Amino acid sequence: MIHAHPSRRLSVVALLASLLLAACAGSPFNAPRNKPAVAQPAQRVQRAPDGDIYVALSFSGGGLRAAAFAYGVLEGLREQPSARGHSLLDDVKFVTSVSGGSLTAAYFGLHGPDGMVAFRDKVLMRDGEAGLRFSLLNPNNLMRLMAGGINDRSNFNDWLDRDVFRGATFADLFRRERPVVWINASNTQYRLAFPFHERAFDAICSDLASFPVSEAVAASMAVPLFFAPVVLEKFPEACQTPLIAGPVDRGAERDDQYRLRLALLRALKDFRDPKAGRYLKLVDGGVTDNLGLVSILQSRVLLNTPYGPISEQDAATMRRLLFIVVDAGQGPSGDWSREVTGPSGVDIATAAVDTAIESTMRMSYAYFVPMARRWERDLVTWRCSLPDERKAALRAANPDWRCEDLKFAVTQISFGDLPDSEEAALNAIPTRLKLPAEQIDRLIAAARQAVSADGVVTRFATTVQRGE
Repeated sequence: MIHAHPSRRLSVVALLASLLLAACAGSPFNAPRNKPAVAQPAQRVQRAPDGDIYVALSFSGGGLRAAAFAYGVLEGLREQPSARGHSLLDDVKFVTSVSGGSLTAAYFGLHGPDGMVAFRDKVLMRDGEAGLRFSLLNPNNLMRLMAGGINDRSNFNDWLDRDVFRGATFADLFRRERPVVWINASNTQYRLAFPFHERAFDAICSDLASFPVSEAVAASMAVPLFFAPVVLEKFPEACQTPLIAGPVDRGAERDDQYRLRLALLRALKDFRDPKAGRYLKLVDGGVTDNLGLVSILQSRVLLNTPYGPISEQDAATMRRLLFIVVDAGQGPSGDWSREVTGPSGVDIATAAVDTAIESTMRMSYAYFVPMARRWERDLVTWRCSLPDERKAALRAANPDWRCEDLKFAVTQISFGDLPDSEEAALNAIPTRLKLPAEQIDRLIAAARQAVSADGVVTRFATTVQRGE
């Protein structure tokens, strides 16, 4: 054993003490901002059904790159005509989003199609990195990293709340019936997607209406280690609603959803159990699924109805549904195959995370397409089995209504839809929170081009225009 000189031992102790004090003084801390459930929660504005044409979107993660590409898709849909003089943008009824895509989704949910005109200048051109910490050479940042994340609410969530969403809460989102917006984070303890919607907050006995939109977006964007987790508190003593609408069927057979069903049951049980801890720690939604599709699958498993998470009224009246998956994910990176040495430890760690996210994205989309086909069949079967008086009421409201007249279309829009040179240029744009204007505009233009060139989108637009 090597013994240090007493003065050196004192120096080491002093150094450790100073680091610990720095850690205590500067550790990341995101106190929960959600409140207990209230007796009469705020509800979405209930309006009459607004047509039988539905467009649904999912926005991937990827910093401002993803936000700009998602915005370009919205502008591309504005240029696609629909029925009754609408555009397909007017027909968007649902958006699910992850990470950078949540910036666009939440802003769209708050401001609607008309309000998106200002999104480029008010959000995309802002510097989201101005107050962020990056350096790992700073001992305080290293201690923050070890304590949970280099950045916390003091320099990220507050920027979102102050400059982007201006104090808006989910009650402000509820004032617009359309679109319904699901902002997705990841529940790190249960390895499940956590969508910010009413049922998820009912499960933890909390009031979603009073929750800041900025906090949900921050959770969706909280890249592990770089950002401290966003924390929610559970309030089992404040529960106003049953845990779920009905019992979740574990399944007599071990079907392909068996493990997911068990994981969801375990999480729901713990949400209402005071002995299971009071806090949820949420990080980047891309950790569970960078396309925001897994939360739909989870909801279908939990709700266990032919139509969920589509509302019963919408499921009965809709005729055509177009679901567009918007993917701004990165393609292959690095040139490690050129040399026998490398990559560095940092590069391989980053690549490992990117590999996990990318492979999960491919699998989630590959599973979503056949799930949508089964969903359509389930809806047709359910509609055609409705009581005669309900069918008569639906025909009275719409003489052309037929139970079997329902079609889903699914498509994916990504950089890969563009010419090779353009795809390479877009992939080279970093996934950051600050980008130069020329890169922002290139992403927007590329997305609009991809929408106009997508055969599924243009066929859908033509079909609904003709009333087919």
